Amino acid sequence: MISFDIGLSGQRLSFDDAVLSHFDRHRQTRFWHREAGGLLFARLALPMVEVCAITGPRRTDSRSRYSYWPDERAEQREIDEMFSRNLHFVGCWHTHPEDVPTPSRVDTRNITDCVRRSQHALNGFVMAIIGRAPSPGGLFVSVCDASNVHVLRACSRALPATEQLARRCEC
Repeated sequence: MISFDIGLSGQRLSFDDAVLSHFDRHRQTRFWHREAGGLLFARLALPMVEVCAITGPRRTDSRSRYSYWPDERAEQREIDEMFSRNLHFVGCWHTHPEDVPTPSRVDTRNITDCVRRSQHALNGFVMAIIGRAPSPGGLFVSVCDASNVHVLRACSRALPATEQLARRCEC
């Protein structure tokens, strides 16, 4: 599990081990690997936002070495299905073929447009970009509102083991 404090809100974003393993499986470690991506779903147990389910990549996505365009109809079906399981769409993930990823202008424009176009009660969406380096160094995480990308840093303090077990998602 990896956790991030969300600014000064008192909230914390965490990615469970299954989500981190999914990220790791899709890192672009070889020159023939194409970008991959998908959606992030969380259990909202405020002040914790527990990302415990992930989708993508899909056969119907458009993917190349340097670009990823999701199948938006499939994404909406995933959002509806996960919501029926009490899991909330909280953002998107994708890979970059660089060791330590940074968002491109297209990434920033896409996520801020998504926040503006969507009907939701969140202050913003999570954007996770997975680089070639292992986590946490190869993981870029931010919360994006309608105009800005707010970079999150991994927490230096870990949750006690008993609290980690109590918070583990059963997705």
